[in-house]
Amino acid sequence: MNATAPARHMNMTSYRSVFISDTHLGTRGCRAEFLADFLKSVTCENLFLVGDIIDGWRLRRSWFWDHHHDEVLRLILRAARSGTNVVYIPGNHDEMMRKYIPLGVEVCGVKMQMEAEHTTADGKRLLITHGDAFDSVVRHAKILALLGDWAYTVALGVNRYFNNIRVKLGYPYWSLSAWLKLQVKEAVKAIDRFEGALADDARVRGFDGVVCGHIHHAEMRLVNGIMYLNDGDWVESCTALVEHRDGKLELVDWVARNKLSLLSNANAKASASKSAVLENFAAEIASLPRKPESTRALSAGA
Repeated sequence: MNATAPARHMNMTSYRSVFISDTHLGTRGCRAEFLADFLKSVTCENLFLVGDIIDGWRLRRSWFWDHHHDEVLRLILRAARSGTNVVYIPGNHDEMMRKYIPLGVEVCGVKMQMEAEHTTADGKRLLITHGDAFDSVVRHAKILALLGDWAYTVALGVNRYFNNIRVKLGYPYWSLSAWLKLQVKEAVKAIDRFEGALADDARVRGFDGVVCGHIHHAEMRLVNGIMYLNDGDWVESCTALVEHRDGKLELVDWVARNKLSLLSNANAKASASKSAVLENFAAEIASLPRKPESTRALSAGA
C-alpha cells in the first residue's frame, strides 16, 4: 500500500529500548503524523529522546503546531507515566531545556539529562548524546549555524515543489536536500569528522558505542572499533534506533517499512495557537494517572 497517511497497527512491537531524535516539533517539516504512528505501534522499557525534539529556534521566529504535534507529546508523557524510563537529552534546537538540567527537573516522569549511559541486554555500554558538542560550527559560530538552519529549511521547501513535479511525471520521491548535502565535498568531510570525534570520545571514556543524532543522517557502523549509532531524524528519513530484547540493535525506517509516502501534504494542516497548545498540554498533564515517583538508574540495563 502506497499510503499518504500512516497506517494503524493492530499488534504492538515490544522493544527493550527506543532511541529517537531530531523530530523538530514546531516546524512544518516535522513528520509528526508518522512519528505518532510509530510511537503508538511500539512498547519499550526505555525511551531515549536524543535532542532537537522541540525546535525552539524555529518557534521563536514563527509559530507552527498542529494536533499531530500534540499527539506526539501525549504519547511520550503517557509512556513515562506507564512505567517507561523516558530520558530527554536536549540538543541545540531545544537548548532552552538545558537550563533546567542542573535543577534536576523531571516533568511527568520524563528525566532531563545532558547525556546518558545505557547498557544493552548483551552488556554493551553506550554513551547517548545529541552530538552538537562535536559540531564546531554550532559550538563556535552560532550565526553560521542559524544560517545553515535557514538554508536547510529553504532546501526542504524546494524539495517539496521538486517532488510534486516528479510525482506528476510518474517518478518516486527523491530527497533533493539530502542529495545536495552529500554532494558537497566539505559536508561529507564534516560528517566523517563528526562521526570520528564522537567515536573517539566514547572510546576514551570506556564505552563500546555512542548513540547520537544532530546531523539527520541515520547510520550504524564501526568507527575506529566503536559502534557509531545515529538514529536519524523525523523530517525526511523518519528513522529510529531500537534495541531488541536480546540486545540486538537495529535502525527502523518507518516510511520504507510501511510503504508510506513522504509526498503527503503534511503542511496543509491548521496550526493551533500558542494558548491552545498550552491549554491542551496542561489538560493532558492533569488527566494523567498519578503514581509514587521513583528514580531509576541512569544506566538502564536493569
